[in-house]
Amino acid sequence: MGETLYLEIGSEEIPAGYIRPALDAMSMEMVRFLDDKRIAHGIPFTTGTPRRLVLMVPDVAPEQESCTIEVFGPPRQVAFDESGRPTKAAEGFARGQGVSVEEIRIRETPKGEYLCVVREEAGLPTKDLLEKMLPDFVAHIPFPKSMRWGSLSVTFARPVHTLVALLGRETLRFQYGDVESGNRSRGHRFMSPQWVTFVDYPAYVGELKRHYVILDMEERKGLIREGIQKAARTVGGKILEDEELLDEVTQLVEYPQPLVGEFEEKYLELPPELLITVIKKHQRYFAVTGQNGNLLRYFVTVANTVPRDFQLVAAGNARVVRARLEDARFYYLEDQKTRLEERTEALKGVVFHSKLGTSWEKVERFTRLAEWLAERVAPDRKAGVRRAAYLCKADLVTGIVGEFPELQGVMGRAYARLQGEPEPIAQAIYEHYLPNRAGGPIPEGVEGALLSIADKMDTIAGCFGVGLIPTGTADPFALRRQTLGIIRIVLEKPFRLSLSELLDQALPLVAPKMTEPQQAVRDGVLEFFRGRLQHYIVSQYDYPPDIVEASLAVGIDDLVVADHRTRALAEFKKRADFESLAAAFKRVANIIKEPETIPVNPDLLHSAAEQALFAALRDTEGVVEECLIQSDYAGALESLARLRGFIDAFFESVLVMDKDDSVRRNRLSLLTRIHRMFSAVADFKRIQTA
Repeated sequence: MGETLYLEIGSEEIPAGYIRPALDAMSMEMVRFLDDKRIAHGIPFTTGTPRRLVLMVPDVAPEQESCTIEVFGPPRQVAFDESGRPTKAAEGFARGQGVSVEEIRIRETPKGEYLCVVREEAGLPTKDLLEKMLPDFVAHIPFPKSMRWGSLSVTFARPVHTLVALLGRETLRFQYGDVESGNRSRGHRFMSPQWVTFVDYPAYVGELKRHYVILDMEERKGLIREGIQKAARTVGGKILEDEELLDEVTQLVEYPQPLVGEFEEKYLELPPELLITVIKKHQRYFAVTGQNGNLLRYFVTVANTVPRDFQLVAAGNARVVRARLEDARFYYLEDQKTRLEERTEALKGVVFHSKLGTSWEKVERFTRLAEWLAERVAPDRKAGVRRAAYLCKADLVTGIVGEFPELQGVMGRAYARLQGEPEPIAQAIYEHYLPNRAGGPIPEGVEGALLSIADKMDTIAGCFGVGLIPTGTADPFALRRQTLGIIRIVLEKPFRLSLSELLDQALPLVAPKMTEPQQAVRDGVLEFFRGRLQHYIVSQYDYPPDIVEASLAVGIDDLVVADHRTRALAEFKKRADFESLAAAFKRVANIIKEPETIPVNPDLLHSAAEQALFAALRDTEGVVEECLIQSDYAGALESLARLRGFIDAFFESVLVMDKDDSVRRNRLSLLTRIHRMFSAVADFKRIQTA
């Protein structure tokens, strides 16, 4: 058993969003260091508060593992002359390694015999290695923004005040900036700022609690979750669950103390999403609902201290939130004085992108695209789709969305309802942004679904058309998410659409803005969809990547068909004889270099095996064709499987590449027909077999 490594970096308040990524980076970097240095260790644990980042690694070995190092030098023929005497190359290598020529060994390698020095390297003390690396370790913890303080050259998220660094009970000595490491930190900044000495982890955690610091992040989160619900019950309500806000508040306090506040009844007239956004975004408060789910005029905030006067603090919080809500109410009432149609006209002055024109131009483009979609999917909804498309971006120029961009679509729906638009149109205005996050809900209504597809396809085609293509992790226009959004909507509705036809409608609309060749853009977008679809199916169903790739190689134009075909192939792979079936199909595919175009001549089929295969092929072709028409890929695969015995017998007894040109070409034509038939289901060459 080794010792526990404990590192705590105490600083001024670190922004909430910085903490978890920093802790993850600390854990990964420490593991990388220990592994690289051959230091055995246990699984790291991290936690933190706004004022301290903590890393703990159990079972850290007291020293490196010893190892044998081989250093290779020049080839033997270069190091020794014809009489076996060492050359200057051998002498230089020995001198550089601090050994005599006699100590050099000869090692056989794939490239021949080379000189080699074997050195036993004893393990160094872990304490010494850590003390050397920790200053650099602290310096390279990543933050979105770092700062300097005083006249120091070091940086960190916020000024560093304390460093606790121990290996077991022994202090690791190092310095960062003007702070020296030790075995003590401080308690709560306001309630108990005294020094707290580290004895061991359990005792230290307990001592910090007595100094009003809940060190364990999950414990603090649990206390907040329980505390805010308890506070909400005192006013007859319950907390509107918000895991994202709960995580953020957990990183804002060291000693959570929930408090209830209230605001005037009149603010409940605001749309619920607006009210919740105001108290969440500006104040980090939790909304309270009644048992029926409707918002109450209360909120719960989490203080970082135990107030002397709870009512005074609650009143102060209420004053702040009241001012925010009054601003929102003002914008809300002002926005209603202008109808959405008029606001749509104002989009002519709003730039969507410098290379793609205004938001008005974008609305014009995807309105036509949405109408085309409606004609194919729901002709009776075309008028509604056109109206929703015209209004759906109007709220971008409202006061509320200007203040809270995350409410685009939400406020459009609210204003549409207020001005008497039919509910499907109002809902489509909101839903056309969906799905707006990974795994988020897709539009429920047909109007919203078609509008979402049209808007997203216009963005994708436009960005590809002007060269704004995602690279690596950079995807500023969220094209991956938008592509996946289209895929999910089409599959989950499901809509039977031609992806290529949809793209062919979108590209001419954006053509006046394009700077890239249209055919290259078309090919690039379709390949982008293929990649997203493959990733989605693999992650959604946990299918083997080679099976998904083999299926999608046949085509993705009809996404629903591609999905059904992949599912059928994945199920087909579960057959006990799948390996031999796939091997037989691959054998046919591998022998077809250039498919023969001449028809099969039965008179040239001399052997019983090829005659039997041809007969089985004719019996199977009609069945497979009918299955494909019905999108019954499971049935098609079952029919193809019956050919396996005939294919195996054919290859066992027939020489395909016969000396007679007519016989050879006839046999290749037979295999070409088979290949074409199962190529309509999958590219079996892409499937991995034993």
